[in-house]
Amino acid sequence: MYDVAQPDTKLVNVLKQFVFFGIHLACFAVIWVGFSWIAFAVAVALYFVRMFAITGGYHRYFSHRSYKTSRAFQLILGILGATSAQKGPLWWASHHRHHHQYSDKPEDIHSAHMNGIWWSHVGWVLSTRFLEARLELIKDFLKFPEIVLLEKYNLVPPVVLAVLCYCFGVFCSSYFPSLGTSGSQMLVWGFFVSTTFLYHGTFLVNSFTHLVGKKRFKTDDESRNSLVIALITMGEGWHNNHHRYPGSEKQGFYWWEIDMSHYVLTALSWLGIVWDLRVPPERIYSEAEENRLRKAA
Repeated sequence: MYDVAQPDTKLVNVLKQFVFFGIHLACFAVIWVGFSWIAFAVAVALYFVRMFAITGGYHRYFSHRSYKTSRAFQLILGILGATSAQKGPLWWASHHRHHHQYSDKPEDIHSAHMNGIWWSHVGWVLSTRFLEARLELIKDFLKFPEIVLLEKYNLVPPVVLAVLCYCFGVFCSSYFPSLGTSGSQMLVWGFFVSTTFLYHGTFLVNSFTHLVGKKRFKTDDESRNSLVIALITMGEGWHNNHHRYPGSEKQGFYWWEIDMSHYVLTALSWLGIVWDLRVPPERIYSEAEENRLRKAA
């Protein structure tokens, strides 16, 4: 049986590698399609919209149920998350729940301390070992047939997004030629470049937030807090906070810890789209203060 603690680098999925590295290679097409500010703006916008769908949707909602929402918005979060080409919400959340059970232990599926940076960052994603969702860990969402269907056809949203990017570029070039874009340019920047950066922004949390940064809390893993990664991932860099109290929707526990996903979810709560956003209990802040005083002594 395959041992997670000793990943076999030969256990790779050829199709997944072809698609994954194909998306990366497609970025070099910017040499031929050129640059325009509208294409760049679309790439940036799609990066942050989809990063929120991963952090606020796949992670804080599907993985940890740290707030509540309607069935309709739940589906919207799932579809937006799937456009990131990181598989469906059941796959993503179930493997993340497994990670929390065994963080930085031999059973952890993507521990940089157990298996190195490459494996934790991307190797495990390309392995044949983790092709399917761990349905036994995500039973709470199996009762929604639309989510199960989305999981089955998780490649449809990213393909549709790529087509929409191309069509938007064609529309702009036809009706607003002064913007200087085209269908191929919008496809390359809006989908391929944006998706590649989104991949590695997300994967930074699996790899480097267990290697760089500071530990506010004493946890049984090597999770750490990093402002830089928090900015890249809309708040996921406060990883030691998160591993100390994963049930909190807010991962930047203090006002100075920038957490863009939390700000978006707070705004959505004002509109009644989400509600019951969970926060850390006071004992967590007391523990943090005790640790700070102990280190200062």
